[in-house]
Amino acid sequence: MELLDNCLQKIVCKQALRQNLLFFLFCVPLHLHYLCRVVMEEKENKERVASRRGLLAISPIAVFLLLYVATSLVIGDFYGMPLSLAFIVASIWAIVTTRGVSLSERLTIFSRGAADGDVMQMIWIFVLAGAFSALAKGVGAIDAVVGVTLWLLPMEWLIPSLFTAVCFVSLSIGTSVGTVVALTPLAVQLANATGGSVPFFVAVVLCGSFFGDNLSFISDTTIAATRSQRCKMRDKFRANLFIAVPAALIAVVAFSMAGDFHAGGIDAVSANKWLVVPYLLVIAAAVLGVNVMAVLCLGIVSSIVIALLCTDYGLMEMCTMMGGGIDGMGNLIIITLLASALLAVIRYNGGIRYLIEVITRRISGVRGAQACISVLVAFVNVCTANNTVAIISVGEIARRLGTQFGVDPRKVASLLDTCSCIVQCVIPYGAQTLLAAGIAKVSPVAFFPYLYYAWALALMVIASIVFRFPRHCSSGAAKA
Repeated sequence: MELLDNCLQKIVCKQALRQNLLFFLFCVPLHLHYLCRVVMEEKENKERVASRRGLLAISPIAVFLLLYVATSLVIGDFYGMPLSLAFIVASIWAIVTTRGVSLSERLTIFSRGAADGDVMQMIWIFVLAGAFSALAKGVGAIDAVVGVTLWLLPMEWLIPSLFTAVCFVSLSIGTSVGTVVALTPLAVQLANATGGSVPFFVAVVLCGSFFGDNLSFISDTTIAATRSQRCKMRDKFRANLFIAVPAALIAVVAFSMAGDFHAGGIDAVSANKWLVVPYLLVIAAAVLGVNVMAVLCLGIVSSIVIALLCTDYGLMEMCTMMGGGIDGMGNLIIITLLASALLAVIRYNGGIRYLIEVITRRISGVRGAQACISVLVAFVNVCTANNTVAIISVGEIARRLGTQFGVDPRKVASLLDTCSCIVQCVIPYGAQTLLAAGIAKVSPVAFFPYLYYAWALALMVIASIVFRFPRHCSSGAAKA
């Protein structure tokens, strides 16, 4: 009897152990999963930006727009209110309205934004571009290139040829910044030689640079857009063609009708043909994909060598030219630092996250989803002043919206890239516009009336959403 009791007790213990083991294997993971889900939900709720806090986070943008745009409209002069002053006031407001950290920490956040690695690289490009532009102009290299150009091309083909050349260069090198660096000095001197408007000619370069940036296979915006939507580059390229090419044709017609210029100003026959070499080297190196800073260094060195061999300029004279070009970039460097620092504070305060939440809150239908994606990346680009960063910031939410509402990934990638390029082209504090303005010695807002390609591209985006073209990207969310 005792033996039987011992046996039953062992059996009961084994059964209890087995039940406990089953509970551990099945129930505990379920509880852990539940706890993890609760933690994630609480984290998401904490990350959600309250309306009051979100509006406060993006209020520096409103301060900047009111101070700069509204004031300029009231006085009727967009040159009256300096961009740097508008950014300083908006930055002070951003620092004052930041909550939860000390003043010292707020200033640290602001300063880290200005000291961002990409920003410092851009400043180096500004410095080198200023030096090369002033040197090439001073020794006569740009005059020689312009003289040869005017000799080769009839006047009626000047603007279409310039726009086509810019599109080709930007498509080849995949960067709008590199294109602006290479071709803006040429556009400025062409305007001076033909009696045309400098902002008009430089706007042709800006527009063409974004055409290539939007379509190029090696553009960082193309890579970011296609990777975020998990589609192939060639598919996104085909989808973009139906939007970008008609817009480019509209821009060519508008540029040709708006241009007012005539031949004269530079004698192509008397120009020293050897002075063309530095500029041709710069364009060739850019097309081959050489780093922008290396391209500018090559241009500076080759200009010095050719000038020493073929002109009467001395080394100290050329150093003075380069110093003046670098000094001319000072205001734009200040604007770049202030804009980057201000946008860093906006990001820290949750402004970008709040914009994404607000814009994606109410969506219905395929067209609504496409419009939401377009507006979303445009607003984020306004806040970041960088089209690649804007695409990366909203890429995941755009992919989810596309999947949910049946928007083809190729169309989503096309909208992300195209709309970010539109905004980057028209904002006066974008790197490309600031760089072009520094080289041309004009205000960053001077190009605004002549950005025909950007406006045509915006109209084509709206038409593609309303009429749902290209058709091969409008039959549902096709797999890449």
